[in-house]
Amino acid sequence: MQPARALRLASLAVWQRAEHAFDAIFGAPGNPWRQLGALGFLLLWLLVASGIVLYAVLDTSATGAWQSIDALSRQQPVLGGLLRSLHRYAADALVLVTLAHLLREALHGRYAHFRRFSWWTGVPLLALVFVCAVGGFWLNWDQLGQYSALATAEWIDALPLLAAPVTRNFIDVAAVSDRLFSLLVFVHLGVPLLLVFGLWFHIQRISRAAVFPTRALALGTVIALLALAWAAPVMSHAPADLTREPATLALDWIVLAVHPLTRALGAGPMWLLLAAALAWLLVLPWLRQPRQAPVAVVDPANCNGCRRCFDDCPYAAVTMVAHPAKRLRQMAQVDADLCASCGICVGACPSSTPFRSAAALVTGIDMPAQPIGVLRRQLQQALAAMDAAAPRFVAFGCDCGAHVASIAAPDVAVFSLVCTGQLPPSFVEYALRDGADGVLVAACQGCEFRLGARWIAERLGGAREPHLRTNVPRERFLLTGADAGQEPVLLAALATLRHRHRSVDRSISPTAAAHE
Repeated sequence: MQPARALRLASLAVWQRAEHAFDAIFGAPGNPWRQLGALGFLLLWLLVASGIVLYAVLDTSATGAWQSIDALSRQQPVLGGLLRSLHRYAADALVLVTLAHLLREALHGRYAHFRRFSWWTGVPLLALVFVCAVGGFWLNWDQLGQYSALATAEWIDALPLLAAPVTRNFIDVAAVSDRLFSLLVFVHLGVPLLLVFGLWFHIQRISRAAVFPTRALALGTVIALLALAWAAPVMSHAPADLTREPATLALDWIVLAVHPLTRALGAGPMWLLLAAALAWLLVLPWLRQPRQAPVAVVDPANCNGCRRCFDDCPYAAVTMVAHPAKRLRQMAQVDADLCASCGICVGACPSSTPFRSAAALVTGIDMPAQPIGVLRRQLQQALAAMDAAAPRFVAFGCDCGAHVASIAAPDVAVFSLVCTGQLPPSFVEYALRDGADGVLVAACQGCEFRLGARWIAERLGGAREPHLRTNVPRERFLLTGADAGQEPVLLAALATLRHRHRSVDRSISPTAAAHE
């Protein structure tokens, strides 16, 4: 194994252990580590909302900016000061969440093939987030804003791009005119608009993009930021004074750490470091090119144009076009560049769950590498080969989750799919009809393909089509969440199924139970 890949996998294992620890506290749906992208959107909306109010009271002149912001904190500490502090801490949190989101996706290897577009449109957004956050300190125009503005100007001057140095705008008090200050205001207001536009591109190829976290997590995040703003309110430094260098500053080490780092390394090396990091992130999708499974294939003869695969595809790879053989009907069409080969569309297709006597199971959309008809035959053969006099169980798992093969046994037939969302819910009934006494379905808690775990849960629960029929005994199947490395969760779920089976046997045959 290559050293870089080994390091990535080791880091991913550490990250997942931390996620699982938070799962135990908040539960998987409320785990902030699993909703970093949605949290970033929430923090951005908080910044926009609080920024609009702050801009309404800001004196956008070089001489009045500090006084208007300082008065907000000192004269209206409950409302104005709290709002200002919330704005500051939300900016810090946005930077941290954005970095964590980038790191998590990189550790999972989510930047190649169908994910390239989202990766390439997401990397530049990190720079925009930093520009927005740093520019906010300038508008206060206190000693900290003065330090940041001058340090940024000196850093920009290290590039041989401008005819005149930027630092000349900060030579003396007269140089900082209202026109320059209006430019600073424009940077802090204009770049966020560019950021929102970039985010729109970032989620273009993602169906049902999460732009808001779960209600509990959103409420908890807002309460935590308000509590921090109340406990440690943000106050201004002394007004900017270009005639002397500030002696002591309460530096924001989350946003403004770039300035002392630039001073330590030098402006030139810092530019080279950032350019190299950005270049590496942009070429990363080309460095990792694992072989991708064949994409989904549509069978026009069996596609009825129901649009379920279109609705359920996580990456907008399925579109609806006019059916070539059926007038006034539509059929699905797969974009090979967008298809993740996850098979979620197969689990959504109603023709893959026919309850009819047919020689072969066919479907309107299928995965060439793992056809649903082959899975059906394998299920029948596995159950037929097991001892019919003993309890028999079937377990369906996910290639990206806990290894379902770890619970294989003489009385347990296991099947691993690319994503559990590929499993038509009728396969639970198929297994029971073919002699299984219990069926275990295991999905990733943090689905590798975003929506697979959610869709299989809703289909088995009857909340999404195609759904498991209501006449299937609920005690005879179990859905569990288990990520890679959580094989003990599968063993515990299987033990639960075995216990249910024994309990049902006792209730049906109390005489037999008495002889055990």
